[in-house]
Amino acid sequence: MKLGIQVVLWVASIFFAYKIYDSVNGPIKFNQIKNERYSIVIDRMKDIRMAQIAHKDVKGFYANNFDSLIKFVDEGIFTLIEKRDSSYLEYDRTYRIDMLKEVIVIDTLGTVPVKDSLFGSSTRYKNMAHIPIDGVKDSTFTIKSEVINKNGYNVPVFEVKISKNVILYDQNTDLVRQENETVSVDGVNGSEIILGSLSNVSTNGNWPTIFDAKRE
Repeated sequence: MKLGIQVVLWVASIFFAYKIYDSVNGPIKFNQIKNERYSIVIDRMKDIRMAQIAHKDVKGFYANNFDSLIKFVDEGIFTLIEKRDSSYLEYDRTYRIDMLKEVIVIDTLGTVPVKDSLFGSSTRYKNMAHIPIDGVKDSTFTIKSEVINKNGYNVPVFEVKISKNVILYDQNTDLVRQENETVSVDGVNGSEIILGSLSNVSTNGNWPTIFDAKRE
């Protein structure tokens, strides 16, 4: 009888010791996994940003879907130009003299493929739409572009986002819930990782600068 009680107490002590260990180390491990996954996701969003900025530079607007964006990287061409100041004399009928006119001359130097310029020999851009995390590779970013009015001007904007629930799909639900409520200067605030904005003219992400230092 005493042996049975001792065994029960021994099992109970191990259980409570594990619970204490887990309560301390669980959040530490969660933060490690979270930061690793955020870093991978944000690196991919930087590729998307780079491609979107190029798309706007060439076409004047942002892509509204990944098929169009990837096709643009595959087929797009940058025109290389050089701007230089110049001047010439032109007869002014009002003053009846030659007046110096200053102009900017634009010379076309050639072209270069967008793909080579942005990604070199890498083909990682072909997977831009997909979340680069084991277990959620079938999930994709949400992408949208619009033209909004800002101070009387029509301005192209875009937004790309992914839910933290997708990124942290296999983690402790209580810790994920707390992460979704994050409000911090050194954290990713809110329940999504977001690049750009559909209401403001911005190509920034809602992540802290520590993630920008990882690959730029």
